[in-house]
Amino acid sequence: MNDGSERILVTGGAGYIGSVVTARLLAAGHSVTVLDDLSTGFADAIPEGAEFVRGTVHRAEDVLDASYSAVMHLAASAEVAESVRTPEHYWWNNTLGTHALLAAMRRAGVPTLVFSSTCAVYGEPRHSPITESTPTAPINPYGASKLAADHMIGGECHAHGLAAVSLRYFNVAGAYGRFGERHDPESHLIPLALQVAQGRRPSLSIHGTDYPTPDGTCVRDYVHVLDIADAHLRALGVASPGRHLVCNLGSGEGYSVRQVVEAVREVTGHAVPATSEGRRGGDPAVLVASAERARAELGWKPERTSLPRMVRDAWDFAGRAAEGRPRP
Repeated sequence: MNDGSERILVTGGAGYIGSVVTARLLAAGHSVTVLDDLSTGFADAIPEGAEFVRGTVHRAEDVLDASYSAVMHLAASAEVAESVRTPEHYWWNNTLGTHALLAAMRRAGVPTLVFSSTCAVYGEPRHSPITESTPTAPINPYGASKLAADHMIGGECHAHGLAAVSLRYFNVAGAYGRFGERHDPESHLIPLALQVAQGRRPSLSIHGTDYPTPDGTCVRDYVHVLDIADAHLRALGVASPGRHLVCNLGSGEGYSVRQVVEAVREVTGHAVPATSEGRRGGDPAVLVASAERARAELGWKPERTSLPRMVRDAWDFAGRAAEGRPRP
């Protein structure tokens, strides 16, 4: 891991994962600028000590100069169902936004990129666990837009000597103190289930109960947000000029939707009533990672793998976030 202080731009640093990455970079002694348009992020999520520039990733050229040593690129639209409804927005924000960022980095001479990629690039894989050699075949525009960005990054490394690491997250969960998951509207399973436990919504909708899985619901690999942030810091130290390293970030263990709901019930002590709904477009049945390459290349291993631990951290954050908030 790189122990020297660097000046780093974090795109999307007002979002869930971006705020935790920013906090951990600051704790490691780095100087951080957050670039975020606050379309889905929150100004109060930006850690103290970070410089904040409000703007889109398409205008990264207004921020970057030769004083920056790296970019952590987390700015993106990341809702699968929304991407199916409005794919044009995902091509604009995720793909063309990355294209603009790469051009800005090239002009400014910024040598290193750590990119927030996704397991959605693999689509509906035939074998599990998923390795980086698993064929990429996204089944929704979100995954396709991220895969296109990955391809552009690889080309930038080959042609212009960029040092880049793409981190393909599986399902991120948990919280870090005051930094946690909140979306408006909310669409992710754990925070939705916690809202039911808080009494902020009457029940939870389970989308799809006829998948080819043990209990009929989707199975996902959950990774604590602090472990994700740790991988970003480690990636800084291993990125090398002209190489595009791609690493999966997952625990190697899958949990079904029903198992996650049961964990929320146990942690919170609330019933969390749930209703069965039809499948959502673009949802694969099973996504479970092999993170052996991340272990070998980054020296990374998830340390907070307990699902109840992730739910408990998210529950603590949800309680703080809801203080003083009127019930809908």
